[in-house]
This record gives sequence, structure tokens and C-alpha cells, in this order.
Amino acid sequence: MKHVSLALFILAALISPVAVHAQDVQPDILFFYSESCPHCRAEQDFLDDLEDRYPNADIERYPIHETASQELLVQLLSEYGETRYLGVVPITIIGDQVIVGFDNAQGIGAIIEAAIMDDTPPADASPPSPPIIGGLDLSRYSLPVVAVILGLLDGFNVCSLGALALILGLVLVLRDRRRILLLGGSFILTTAVLYGVLIVLWYRAFAWFSGFTGALEFLIGAVALTGGIYFLYQYRRFRRCGPTCEFSGGRVVRRATSLVQNMLAGKASLVSAAAAVLLFAAVITIVEFPCSAAVPVVFAGMLADSGMSTLAQLGLIGLFVLFYLLDELIVFGIAVSRMRLWLSSPNVTVWALLVEGLLLAGLGVWYLATFFR
Repeated sequence: MKHVSLALFILAALISPVAVHAQDVQPDILFFYSESCPHCRAEQDFLDDLEDRYPNADIERYPIHETASQELLVQLLSEYGETRYLGVVPITIIGDQVIVGFDNAQGIGAIIEAAIMDDTPPADASPPSPPIIGGLDLSRYSLPVVAVILGLLDGFNVCSLGALALILGLVLVLRDRRRILLLGGSFILTTAVLYGVLIVLWYRAFAWFSGFTGALEFLIGAVALTGGIYFLYQYRRFRRCGPTCEFSGGRVVRRATSLVQNMLAGKASLVSAAAAVLLFAAVITIVEFPCSAAVPVVFAGMLADSGMSTLAQLGLIGLFVLFYLLDELIVFGIAVSRMRLWLSSPNVTVWALLVEGLLLAGLGVWYLATFFR
């Protein structure tokens, strides 16, 4: 399983370090896996070959979606003091030696085979070392941190912030706090739900590619590198001309905007106005998704490559969306409490693009290097 890591200025994904904690070994192998995890499937094939070469090796396989398997894993990891690996697969336990992750037969596979043979792992059998950048060991970071950082950066989305500012600007004229709460809240809630659904759909698409050896790593790397280059280009453009949304001038967006403006200007009922805002939020979220699509799409790919349980992945998507909306929630909160519109400096959006570009480019290079090595 690849445990995705990051530093604050350079993001990279990596295979989790192998944890070895005892000298006593026995031939019985306990293998905890997920059907949706590409690294688990790779280890499944390796263990099948191992069984052919070591007929006396007793390999027990535990699908992690089963309650009994989860309970056994919790018990074993608690005994070995390795509960930090709960939620991660694949996990292989030989005696009281805990091995986390899998790359190939020459890396972690050689360590597993050496444990069966009650031998010392060969010098060239070590798994890939975690990347060290600026003295920081990236293995200290994990997917929840990735979700927070990427979600926060993605939140400085000029298109989505501009749409929220439009809604709040129209409602503030009415000086009605109840309308601000309902209409602004409807916009944010709709954005959250649809953005999360879009990430889930991309995750499912990436999960399908995980069935092809190496395809997922290549696809994530290509998308990340392309997105990084695009964001760096946008950074240069925004530095010259200021932040602008390329998708706000489309016919569909203009019609949705006109509908909301007419509904609010005509003092329509609160229910009718809320329905118009819901439609507007849906249009904005879907049509303007390409404005920063590389970030949530790459995050979806990282989830598909993580081998985590479905519940854990949904939780991480929720965490990403929460931090994506954090700046909008701040703008919304100020509008409700102070009855005025406040937006952060455009420079914040510009510099966020630079950081996003560097993060995605670094991530893309790492994934592609992993694929081609």
C-alpha cells in the first residue's frame, strides 16, 4: 500500500515504511488486504507464487471489510504497539513481525520471503526510501494532512468565491439576515455536496484503473504534472492581469446568474429565491469545476491508490471539502454577523496558485518517476 505523504511546500506520495519489530519469526503468514487496493492485489499474486515455492508456508488471508478480520487486526496491532497502522492495507504479520505495504518481489516481497526462511533480509531487498526534501522526512505526513492542505489551497478558487460574493452582494442589499442565512447557506451546502460527489466519481474512475499494473501511478502522475504546469501558467497570468474566472462568461453561467438576480431583485418568496440559488450553485460547481479540477482529481487518485477502507476514504473526502469551503464559510460568517461583504486580498489567490502548481508538479514528477523506475 502506498501511504501518501507531503511536506508543506513539496508534496509527494510514497510507500509506507516497513515496520519490523521482533526477531522471533514463524512460517505462518497473516495477510490483511482490501479487494480495491492495487498493492494488495500485487501482494496476493506474490503470495500465490510464494505458496508454490514454499509448500509448508501456511498463509492465512483476511479481507479487511469483514468484521472478524478487523477485530483480529486491531488485537494484533495493539499487542505489537502498532495501532497507528489501523486503516492501512496491506499488512502482513509473520510471527510478531509486522510488515506494512507492498511494492514488488524484490523489495518488500524479499523481506517477507526472508522472514519465512528465518533469515536476514538481503541488502538490496529494502523497500524504497521515503523522499527527504529540505531535511524533512515526508513519511511523517499522511493523507489527512494532504486533505487539509490541498483542500485549503483549492478553496482559494476565484470562480467559486466570485459566485458566493455575487449571491451575498445581492442579498445584503435587502438587509435581511434571515435571507442571508438561508440563501448563502444553501449555496455553500449545495457546493459541498456536489463537490464531494464529483470527487467520489473521480475516485471510482481511478479505482477502475488500479486493476492495471502501473496504470494508476502513471495516470496520477500525468494529471498532477499537467495540473501543476497549468497552475504555474495561471499564476503568471494572474500576476500580470489579476485573478479572473475563465468560465464565468459562459452562456449557462450567465443565464443562471440572470435568474438569481431577477428572483432577488423582484423580491420573490424565500422558497423561490432559495430554489434559484440551489440551481445557481449546482451550475457554478459543475460548469466551473475545471477552474481548479487538477487538485480534487489528483486527490481522488491518491485515495484510489491508498488502499484505505471506503469509510476512511469518504471521511477524507469530507475533510477535503470542509477545508475547501473554509474561506467561503469565513466570508459567509462575516456577512451574517456584520451585514457586509468581505473578501480576502486577490494576492492570496495568486500565491495559492503558485503553491498549488509547485505541489502538483512535485507530486507528478514523483509518481512518474515511480512508474518508470
